[in-house]
Amino acid sequence: MSTVTERVASVSPLDLAPVIPVVVISDPDKAVPLARALLAGGVRVIELTMRTPAALESARLIAAEVPEMVLGVGTVISTEQAEQAVGAGARFLVSPGATERLLDGLIGTGVPFLAGTASATDVVRLLERGITEAKLFPAEVVGGIAMLKALHGPFAQVRFCPTGGISPATAPSYLALPNVGCVGGSWIAPPALQEAGDWAGITALARATTSLV
Repeated sequence: MSTVTERVASVSPLDLAPVIPVVVISDPDKAVPLARALLAGGVRVIELTMRTPAALESARLIAAEVPEMVLGVGTVISTEQAEQAVGAGARFLVSPGATERLLDGLIGTGVPFLAGTASATDVVRLLERGITEAKLFPAEVVGGIAMLKALHGPFAQVRFCPTGGISPATAPSYLALPNVGCVGGSWIAPPALQEAGDWAGITALARATTSLV
């Protein structure tokens, strides 16, 4: 019989939660308390970005000590980073864009991924690889809701996780679109709350996102 963790791992990142927290961690000591605070708020998925030297160690700690959290690693911009992220325990990957070489690397890891798109050309590139789930980034800059509505006509089979500039106020409008599975949100675990160790505050923000449908 499969475990709950195994069943969750088989689900697309787009179907795990209405909002995927996009998190920057500068101190690995904050990683485990942060993951537990998100879980306490009902959020079981995290995108930990590769934007700091602490990212990989933070990923390893979360994977080892909070296995019930579905750990994603984002801001993956090279094949080497993709391999390192999976080695650290990532169960899915996210990139801000996608070249042919990076797509080869993402596919080669064998884990689910959301490759970044910002144009119709980017979407066609993914479709040529049989990929129908993607990230739209930076969402607000490239057209936001209007862009997603325009893409839905020619690419109705593609679903997106728009990320970049989305807020709790605008998230419901994105989530109402038929080609949006979830959104990425950086407001859920802001650096100020991490630095203060305000885990209750992060739990409250996480809890609030579960109603954004």
